[in-house]
Amino acid sequence: MNNGVICMELLQLHYFRTVARLEHMTKAAQEIRIAQPALSKTIARLEEDLGVPLFERKGRNIKLNAFGKVFLKKAEIALGILEEGRKEIEDLAGMEQRRVNISTTTHKCFSDLIGSFIDMHPDIKLQISQATTQEKVTQLRNGDIDFCITFPPLKEDGIKGNSFLTEKILLAVPPKHRFANRKSINLNELANDSFINIKEGNPFREMTDSFCKEAGFTPNIVCEVDELSAISHFIRTGIGVAFLPETFVEERDASFHVVHIDEPLCQRTYQIAWLEERYLSMAACTFRDYLVDYFNEFHTIIGN
Repeated sequence: MNNGVICMELLQLHYFRTVARLEHMTKAAQEIRIAQPALSKTIARLEEDLGVPLFERKGRNIKLNAFGKVFLKKAEIALGILEEGRKEIEDLAGMEQRRVNISTTTHKCFSDLIGSFIDMHPDIKLQISQATTQEKVTQLRNGDIDFCITFPPLKEDGIKGNSFLTEKILLAVPPKHRFANRKSINLNELANDSFINIKEGNPFREMTDSFCKEAGFTPNIVCEVDELSAISHFIRTGIGVAFLPETFVEERDASFHVVHIDEPLCQRTYQIAWLEERYLSMAACTFRDYLVDYFNEFHTIIGN
């Protein structure tokens, strides 16, 4: 068997995995960036080699059949082992480019961490991207990233994580609000107030909505924003109150007052997660250990 055939078979596996994940030939072709007819021929050739169909086809819709599900598991194992082997050899041979790929959420405390890490390890390059929680899971499973930083902690088979920071969620009120002179409140005292919050679909919004539900009410959202940084601008107008993370308001802003929430318990926990069976380079392990040590020194760690 010549190298050309081996390379083609690897391409077949990569293409098949993408089609199996998306169950849509056009979307898969767009993601892989090849013409759809070429992708269809590659999958058809793979099925011919195996002697069985891997998908059920109904018009433009395709769905993995029983053969496809079995083959996908083996393809995932084969591709994962090959990728691990490549990275391990790069480490052993000293050829690793010392790059760590991370998917995270924009946050001030992470910016400080990243700046500190770069100062300490200028030879390691960080590649940082933003993604939704589900996109992060997909990126981990596909081997596109080494780590993702997320909240709440992921509970996914095959994904291992380390919780490293728990922060309080506070309530910001305008200077003339009736609670502007209070140090703490119970959240149910705000049942009739107007709220400013992140748009639906964001994990922070889901979390704070659950806090309100636990307190016995549904928040009256009068203003929705894309980023937490925009919330403080609207608080100044006096149109409502807002939830803000503790680390977001390290420096007190005179344009609003911060109140602690006694009940219910309002906090969020961050986790750094990675694919359990995937080989992690020395550079990736260095970053993970640095992150845990950084927050162990400067912030509250779960269990302490």
